[in-house]
Amino acid sequence: MRDVVIAGAAMTRFGKFAGTTVRALAEEATAQALADAGIGPGDVQWAAFGNAVGGILQGQEMIRGQAALRHTGLLGVPIVNVENACASGSSAFHLAWMAVASGAVDVALAVGAEKLTHPDKARSFAALGTAVDLDQIGDLEAQVTGGGAHASGVGASPLPEHGHAGQRSFFMDIYAANTRAYMARSGATVEDFAQVAVKSHRHAALNPKAQYRQPVTVGEVLGSRVVAPPLTLLMCSPIGDGAAAVVVCSEDYARRLEADTVRVRATALVSGRDRAPEEETSVERAARTAYEAAGVGPEDLDVVELHDAAAPAELMTYEELGLCPAGDGRKLLASGATALGGRVPVNPSGGLLSKGHPIGATGCGQLVELADQLRGRCGARQVEAARVALAENGGGFLGADSAAMVVTILSR
Repeated sequence: MRDVVIAGAAMTRFGKFAGTTVRALAEEATAQALADAGIGPGDVQWAAFGNAVGGILQGQEMIRGQAALRHTGLLGVPIVNVENACASGSSAFHLAWMAVASGAVDVALAVGAEKLTHPDKARSFAALGTAVDLDQIGDLEAQVTGGGAHASGVGASPLPEHGHAGQRSFFMDIYAANTRAYMARSGATVEDFAQVAVKSHRHAALNPKAQYRQPVTVGEVLGSRVVAPPLTLLMCSPIGDGAAAVVVCSEDYARRLEADTVRVRATALVSGRDRAPEEETSVERAARTAYEAAGVGPEDLDVVELHDAAAPAELMTYEELGLCPAGDGRKLLASGATALGGRVPVNPSGGLLSKGHPIGATGCGQLVELADQLRGRCGARQVEAARVALAENGGGFLGADSAAMVVTILSR
């Protein structure tokens, strides 16, 4: 396999944009990513388009990428449509990396785009709820009732400003059950989860592309509406819209460009499985594969973007990525190590909680943030001397595991 680099990366603002379309969002991110790489659409040889719920919410099935990218100048090259729940964007990136690493092409593009906001809020909630095995939904409901499920990769939460009072996604029940089980085995408290939200909002206040940029206090997080005990509103990621795009190319091709490149050290995509409680989660399996391929370990990471669709998932994922021992997520957070200025800042973008979670765009959005961190472009939220970065992005829910999981490692 050939070495692959990111030559261009860009994203739109994440937020609620009633008057825009998936196409407009994808066009904006694509044009900016190509300009960042110093190439035109005619230089792209292969493209992957990540989108999760466009078929349900906009009615565009089967050719979403061709439709969204129709006016970008990319028509004529192979465009592959990728639907992999909240991991759609990172899965599109994984395929683009494979196209270049295999030698099939020299330049590939990954785009993730989603418009989750909809005039009928219930349709957004319903769309998110399809990222489970509907043939075995009864098993999942029983699992949630029993309180033992790992849900770090499932979709965004319904927030009251997005719908009528009392509406919520079944996913929040999954997260809540998982959170209660984690509290029992680790000693973590709701105050710990509130501190995750406080950190995320503090970071997002420094990110002009973030959906929610207002700092919050622990009291405000704990005092916000209870969505599913013990999760409160400000512990849950919002519904929103956005797009992100990443240009990857071979090292040989990159030498012809003036682009500021970032090396793709590894990208590992796994599916969830019906696992016993003591077996590895999808995060652990993908991280182990990525660490081995990259020749690094968690101790080498300088900055991390992880999938915090609900605040407790951040603490759980610290442990699964090996940033700390099992059960010590709350201690790592309290130490300040994962805040800006700490040993390994996590979600300097604001993460899903505050930057936003337009699900098909999320994975590519994480990679844009990390590419910019490694290139020293993040301004007030810049991680000093960042050299090695990791992104973890999951999607859907299958049994006791995320249905899809991607872990990517980048470096200077």
